[in-house]
Amino acid sequence: MYIYTLKKYCLSQKCSQEDYPFGSDVIVIKVCSKMFALISNRDNKINISLKCDPFLADSLRQDYKYIIPGYHLNKKHWNTIIVDDSVSKEQIYCLIDHSYKLVFKSLSKKQQEQILLK
Repeated sequence: MYIYTLKKYCLSQKCSQEDYPFGSDVIVIKVCSKMFALISNRDNKINISLKCDPFLADSLRQDYKYIIPGYHLNKKHWNTIIVDDSVSKEQIYCLIDHSYKLVFKSLSKKQQEQILLK
């Protein structure tokens, strides 16, 4: 999987946008002003960090060696996925969807309604 593919899927989420607040080497994907994905290339490996329910986050880390606590993020609420051939595109897309939904739910009712109307 390529960075472009991950970015394209993240940007397919309703009202998402890319930003580069940490420099040109980290793509940050937001809904409104809240991050739900960070994509980078670290040690020649693609990484995507995603928000995650804390109980699910811990379970995923125990079950999959390529899912680690969020790199430079709140480790309770963020996971980093080291993308390689052992992780399926479907699983990553499911985790991106989960991250987007968590962040969407944290938006104000007004923001949620505006997004849903678009």
